[in-house]
Amino acid sequence: MSDINLFKRRKKELNKLNLYSVATGELIPITKVNDEVFSKKMLGDGYAVKPKDDNIYSPIKGEVVSVFPTKHAIGLKNDCGIEVLVHIGIDTVNLKGEPFEVSVKAGDIVDNNTLLATVNLNVLEEKEIISDVLVIITSDSYKNLEMFQYGQVEAGHIIGSLHLR
Repeated sequence: MSDINLFKRRKKELNKLNLYSVATGELIPITKVNDEVFSKKMLGDGYAVKPKDDNIYSPIKGEVVSVFPTKHAIGLKNDCGIEVLVHIGIDTVNLKGEPFEVSVKAGDIVDNNTLLATVNLNVLEEKEIISDVLVIITSDSYKNLEMFQYGQVEAGHIIGSLHLR
């Protein structure tokens, strides 16, 4: 491979951010989420996982920038400035943190193996609350979101990428 082709390949890799599954479960398009704020992409594009267990992991390599006081959402940012919101469940803000245990704090460095939080799925089920874990790209400094697959996924596995500007 010539030096020019190697340079082009590396530049292309640098302009891409890998996205990882936040949970083991069923990966679905954001447009299939049962909440119009998310499904109509009002907060940004993304994806969701219907979790099979209580563990929620980071979808990117980056830094924790915020943990909501209600523990239902965590903001992350990578070193290119891409911001991502991990939102656990639909309408879970009203639970005031009850079924959540957060494992990170602002300033922590995370990757796809970092446990962000656990959620007691039994509590959500008892309260008839949708447990989808949403990953919303709140930055607009990317060209497109590419998902590699939908269906059954394992936590921490690459499921897509963002192509950066």
